[in-house]
Amino acid sequence: MRVALCQMEVVQGDRAGNRSRAEAMVRESAGRRADVVVLPEMWTCGYDFAHLSEHTEEIDGETATLLGRWARQYGIWLVGGSFPIEFADGVSNTALTFAPDGTLVNLYRKIHLIGLMDEDRYLVPGETRATFALGEAGTPDSTRAGVMICYDLRFPELARAHVLEGAEVLFLPAQWPVQRADHWRTLLIARAIENQAFVIGVNIVGRNDRDRFTGGSLAVDPWGRVVTEAGTKPGIVYADLDLSIVADVRQRMTVLKDRRPKAYL
Repeated sequence: MRVALCQMEVVQGDRAGNRSRAEAMVRESAGRRADVVVLPEMWTCGYDFAHLSEHTEEIDGETATLLGRWARQYGIWLVGGSFPIEFADGVSNTALTFAPDGTLVNLYRKIHLIGLMDEDRYLVPGETRATFALGEAGTPDSTRAGVMICYDLRFPELARAHVLEGAEVLFLPAQWPVQRADHWRTLLIARAIENQAFVIGVNIVGRNDRDRFTGGSLAVDPWGRVVTEAGTKPGIVYADLDLSIVADVRQRMTVLKDRRPKAYL
């Protein structure tokens, strides 16, 4: 399974420009025979909370429609990063994933909101998560996957919940600032090792009113080995995942089987 990590430059508030940059990256990724294309967090507008009402969309709005169209047009699985979507209880930082036929297969509302970036002042958290089938059933590239968003990385319980539901690949769109870049890399590797899963973290490049972002998108295998790593500039890096490694690692090191949940209560 070939995964494209689209390390975009996200310009705060520039929806048209960000959309154009995202489309170009999706097109290039498909041309390089990516099976899965991953966009970053809040890629349509950045953390432009002062104008959040202008950027918020409906679940079947323009960006969701575009993502579904791109997935269908290019025949790819598209982990569409995240953007603000209006729900009955408020606006959430929401990730949508589409199958190659354009069908929406996963919707995830970010559960953990980071006060350091004022998310909790403007957005409402999600309360649920779910894994989804990734790839064509019965083929070597068929598996289950889960999506988390940025700050979720600091909460190992969420990643473990996905894995206990069968996930072998975890996708993490993010806007992770440079001052905590060491944590980003360390935690992505830790989540991969402890869950014996592939972890794909896709960060942005750029800046907003208070933070600077310098990429470092990363794909890590279940042994904790880095499969691919981006630098500090916009661009696409590719990770070829051998999904058979997951079962091998879990057989050799039986961490998940050796859990003792009653002792953790």
